[in-house]
Amino acid sequence: MHIRCQLRSVCCHGASPEYFKRWGLGIPGSANLGMQMGWFKEVLQRIAPGPGARRLLGESLIILGEIGGNDYNFWLLNNNKTRETAYQFIPDVVNRIISIAQELIDLGAKTIMIPGNFPIGCVPKYLNDHQTGNRADYDQFGCLRWYNDFSMRHNTALSNEVNRLRARHPWVKLIYADYFGAAMEIFRNPHRFGIGDPLVACCGGGGRYHVGTCDKHSTIMGSPANCANWDGIHMTEKAYNVIADGVLHGPYANPPLLHSC
Repeated sequence: MHIRCQLRSVCCHGASPEYFKRWGLGIPGSANLGMQMGWFKEVLQRIAPGPGARRLLGESLIILGEIGGNDYNFWLLNNNKTRETAYQFIPDVVNRIISIAQELIDLGAKTIMIPGNFPIGCVPKYLNDHQTGNRADYDQFGCLRWYNDFSMRHNTALSNEVNRLRARHPWVKLIYADYFGAAMEIFRNPHRFGIGDPLVACCGGGGRYHVGTCDKHSTIMGSPANCANWDGIHMTEKAYNVIADGVLHGPYANPPLLHSC
């Protein structure tokens, strides 16, 4: 039996309410990582009471993330904020991820995958909201350089901390998953995967990146099976299949996931 712990930031966030107050941000209504961890422990005790919980975790793959997406989105998608300030958030977000990983190890986990963040400079919502007339702001794939550099800085910090955690717990399989690198395969060669323009949202409104509200009144740009992004923020199942393949078989996991379980 296996349990999959997915503490994600797609609809949630890693930081506590005090964190958002400190930076003058509105407190999101969704659950922070500490609350999610509490729920995880409650469910764990229900399905494997007592010593069975430690045994179950030891036999399971724990997927911790991706975390940090919304923590950064709350700032970077706010036009009233200075984007460079977001660099100050990285240590807090990374330390929170590592502290949860340590907590899971203390509970008995022996195999944990910790993913990095996606290339947000290729996300249609970012491209739409931060588009400029300066070609130097974009890379050869049409993605915004600054925002991808930000994601890479987060990922470097996280990968370094995973290495430190690995050194402290050599008996635990700690896998760093390079979601950034795996996702960039789509933008480098979209036609290889049957994808048209990977920078355009499938469900949305108008403009270069087809960004807008995704609801029953929206227009659909072809089939989601031929799109990388669904609604301007979230990727399609097609894109996630590409990322999963790179993580499962390599080279976008250290070590490759299928070699670790």
